Amino acid sequence: MSPKRTPKRRQRSNAPDREGLAGPTTLEPYHRKSKDSLSGTAKPGEELLQVVIETPRGSRNKYSFDPEQRVFRLKSLLPAGMVFPWDFGFIPHTLGGDDDPLDALVLMDEPAFPGCVLLVRLLGAMEAEQTQAGRTLRTLRNDRLITVAETSELFAKLQSLDDLPLRVLLEIDEFFTNYHRLLNKPSRTLGWKSPAAAQRLINEARRRAN
Repeated sequence: MSPKRTPKRRQRSNAPDREGLAGPTTLEPYHRKSKDSLSGTAKPGEELLQVVIETPRGSRNKYSFDPEQRVFRLKSLLPAGMVFPWDFGFIPHTLGGDDDPLDALVLMDEPAFPGCVLLVRLLGAMEAEQTQAGRTLRTLRNDRLITVAETSELFAKLQSLDDLPLRVLLEIDEFFTNYHRLLNKPSRTLGWKSPAAAQRLINEARRRAN
């Protein structure tokens, strides 16, 4: 009788599975609404801006997508009592003034989760700059788009930042100012822009990414 062959144990690899989920940064910034969607303000087949959520509303944990490992990782922890005021993510296939994908806040009825892709409507933008330490101090643009989830019912009538209470804008401003101050990256808001101006920021960010 021939000796039994011991099956070879499959070796584990530390390399990411390239046949797994799509890398969020490689997605297109726009996508058509599903034809079988049963909710929302847009018509099925309509093309909308899409946002990849990194950190959900109400979270002290700051999550970030790691393009090298193709995973969402815990980047930092906010101080006690400080949480993200709205869902926070990025527009895929864009590059902002800080050399990262363009940031976006999403107003919606319930928090999403890291990695969730949302179709959104553009309300405007918060133009901002921050100081970053290194060998020399650098001042970078770090603009954020303000959007609303296409399926939202609470915010379905919003068309621009003018439709938001001033207090909401002040809270967003205060959050990012304090957040970056604690990171030792002082930030200041330059102004609030219309949907048309926000669209121009997206167009510029797409050109940088190509």
